[in-house]
Amino acid sequence: MSRATMSLTAALSGFVVALAVSVVQAQDGWGVTYTATDICAIKGSTVNIRCTYTYPSNVRVQETFWFTKGTNTDPVDLKTQSEYSGRVQYQCEDKTCTLTIRDLRETDSAQYKFRFITNQPGGDLTGSPGVTLTVTGLQVKASESVSCRVQPCTWSKLKCHSSCSLTNQPDYIWYMNGQRKTKFDLSGYFYSKDSYSCALKGREDFPSPLVCEFTSMT
Repeated sequence: MSRATMSLTAALSGFVVALAVSVVQAQDGWGVTYTATDICAIKGSTVNIRCTYTYPSNVRVQETFWFTKGTNTDPVDLKTQSEYSGRVQYQCEDKTCTLTIRDLRETDSAQYKFRFITNQPGGDLTGSPGVTLTVTGLQVKASESVSCRVQPCTWSKLKCHSSCSLTNQPDYIWYMNGQRKTKFDLSGYFYSKDSYSCALKGREDFPSPLVCEFTSMT
C-alpha cells in the first residue's frame, strides 16, 4: 500500500476560521483528504472537522475514528477521553467522516487526525499531518486609550477581541459591573472603579475576563 502525503479539508460551524491549503493526491487508491490545516474557533462555539477517505474496492472498512493522543499506529479514540464526554460526535458515511465538537474549551486546542481500519492485514491509514484546532476566548481591548488628566479614568475606544479573525460579523453583548447593557457606547470615558466585559450573542455563558483599566492594543 502506498501512503501519500495527505491534503486537508474541514467543514465548519459556529464562530470559526479555517486556513485552506492545496490538495495533494493520494496513490494506489488509499488516502485521507481534509481542506484546512488550521482552524481557529471561539470558546463555547461548535466546530465540524470533515474529511473524505479512499481505499480499494475490494477492501471493507471496519472502524473509523478521530484522535489527538497516541501515535499514528497506536492512537487513542477521542470518544474514550473523559474530557470530551458528551461533546463529540462522529458522522461517517459514503467515505466522508465529520467530527463535531460542541461547547469548545481552550483545552480542546490540539492537532486532530482521522484514522480508518479495514479488513485487510495492515490495511489501516491515518491522515497526516492532521488539522490544528486553536480555541480562544474573548478579551476587552482598547484601540485607542488616553488617561484622564484629573479623574482616575481613561478615554478609550473599546473592542471585543479574539485571536481569530472571524469572516462573519458576530454580535457582541456588553456588560458593565456584571450588568448587561442594552445600549453601550464603545468610545468615551471609562472609570477604573467600573469593570467591563463582553460575550458573543447566544454564548453569554462564556464572557471575557473583567477589565477595569485600558491600554491601547499593539
